[in-house]
Amino acid sequence: MLTRRAAVAALLTTATAAAHAQADGPYPNRPVRFIVPAAPGGPTDVMARVVSAGLNVKFGQPAVIVNRAGAGGNIGVVQVAKSPADGYTLLIASTGFVVNPSLYRDPGYDPFKDFLPITELGSSPNVILVPPSSPITSIKQLIDKAKADKEKLDIINPGQGSTPHLTAELLQLKAGMPVENIPYNGAGPAIQALLAKTTPVGITALPPAHPHLKSGALRALAITADKRWFDLPDVPTMEEQGFPGFVSETFQGMYAPVGTPDAIVQRVARDTLEVLADPATLEKLRGVGFDVRASGPQGLAQRVAREVPMWRDIIVQSRIELQ
Repeated sequence: MLTRRAAVAALLTTATAAAHAQADGPYPNRPVRFIVPAAPGGPTDVMARVVSAGLNVKFGQPAVIVNRAGAGGNIGVVQVAKSPADGYTLLIASTGFVVNPSLYRDPGYDPFKDFLPITELGSSPNVILVPPSSPITSIKQLIDKAKADKEKLDIINPGQGSTPHLTAELLQLKAGMPVENIPYNGAGPAIQALLAKTTPVGITALPPAHPHLKSGALRALAITADKRWFDLPDVPTMEEQGFPGFVSETFQGMYAPVGTPDAIVQRVARDTLEVLADPATLEKLRGVGFDVRASGPQGLAQRVAREVPMWRDIIVQSRIELQ
């Protein structure tokens, strides 16, 4: 895998000419829209807003975040796929981008044919959450309760096909526990339902849950990372609780519509990698639950190629009904 420094160096030469490559003047010469196919407050929205703040400076033009949630994120993704391939409408999407082609009969796009990868931005593990007053204190207790109850255990998630949703499906497969997945329209509403104690258990990516875990408003039974998070040392991993290799992440990537000139792709990739290499940005993102993984076009292409079949297998094994 390319290091961040190597990725920046590899892109620098080709990207230098990008500003002069367009017939209508240097790129960008007007605001660039980043479509986020998710509700405000979720991990992808948080990442997009941090990155766009840095790109405002790099571009010398506004980098505008536009939230287009709906249909599991397909509405926003399709909007970008159908946009002019001129670099002024780009996509910042989460793992749903690679999951939905296996979850929907017709998501309206093909992740390989309709988009060009620009760069991976980062990833975050998921957390299994309960209100602080819950008597459940471990994954074992959660499984025991689910098996003892006559009705399936309700577990909320940020949306159908999200990695938290599929994490619950994976837990159900590995533990043999009956689960009723309750999708919400984004991480923000799911977190609010947990805070209001209208549901006993939820799974979200770490970033939207992080401030509530630090304040004690929510409690995590487990984190789906390969090791404990640096500022949540009391939250055990799934592996520590008897599930070896149980790691699931939500990752964010930046994409352009197919046909976008390579000079523009390289320019945006270079600028984004430089934003993510800034120590203050790194600290900010890590502090809210992200592991920054700036990789450039090649690294993101490789991740998409890995993730599409991986999540397809989980969907098939879980017998999730196609939407």
